[in-house]
Amino acid sequence: MLFRRAVVIGLLLLAMAFAKKKKPEDETQTLALPADPPMVATGQTSQLLFHVSPLSNKGLLSQQTRDALKAILKMNGGVPVIHVRALVAGSGDLRRVPQIVSEVFGDKHQALPSVSVVQVGGLPMEGAQVVVEAISEGKKVVNGDGLTFGAGATPEEALHGAMPLMVTCFVNALEAKAGVNVVQMRRVPTGGASVCEAVGRGGNVKDQRLAFTGTQVALGDGAKAFQRLEKELGGAKVIATNVYTVGRTARKDATVIPVEGVASADSTFAIDEIAIPRP
Repeated sequence: MLFRRAVVIGLLLLAMAFAKKKKPEDETQTLALPADPPMVATGQTSQLLFHVSPLSNKGLLSQQTRDALKAILKMNGGVPVIHVRALVAGSGDLRRVPQIVSEVFGDKHQALPSVSVVQVGGLPMEGAQVVVEAISEGKKVVNGDGLTFGAGATPEEALHGAMPLMVTCFVNALEAKAGVNVVQMRRVPTGGASVCEAVGRGGNVKDQRLAFTGTQVALGDGAKAFQRLEKELGGAKVIATNVYTVGRTARKDATVIPVEGVASADSTFAIDEIAIPRP
């Protein structure tokens, strides 16, 4: 009888000792999901910096997106990124891009930028799946003479005489242009005119903060997509609107860019905007 009691007590003491030595990592942990990028982010006009990531054909979309974002952070000196536009070629899942942005900036303990993402027909490097354009807010005044945001059939038409800071041309057939980020709109050329967008130094956009929105996909009634963005902007004055269209969407007060796809297979177009927030 005494022997049995001694065995039971020994087992209980052994169990208690094991419980005390159990390491925290042995317990089941729930990892927090990365936060979603904001729909709107703002930056001071006079301090905005513009960068385009170098093309790479190493790895698939996820790796190339991470490498592109890290390259942007190196180029801008690690200052806050306000807005990112990812132009994705290939068949990768566009919805992964905002998640990767959240992961990369979360690891750096930086505020998340707004994110625009669309699928294009091709990039001027075989195997390249993404090019990232970024707008950052630097520490110094670099745009004291203001900025110009323009669009046209050529870079010159889009710049309106301003000094080029970032120029992107959506074309039917890839052809290198010095100082221009060139992407093919669709895999199968449609025969439509090229669309060039440009940001130039010198212009009437100055001395205020600017708001940059992520892409809002149009599900069902396209008008509701604009209404949702207007609500997010809180009455801000819109100075530029991009409509990325899979079909034949047209809008007189916007730059319409034919693309291969947007982040929802059920959508015919997506939009993003630049605006001046209300005081």
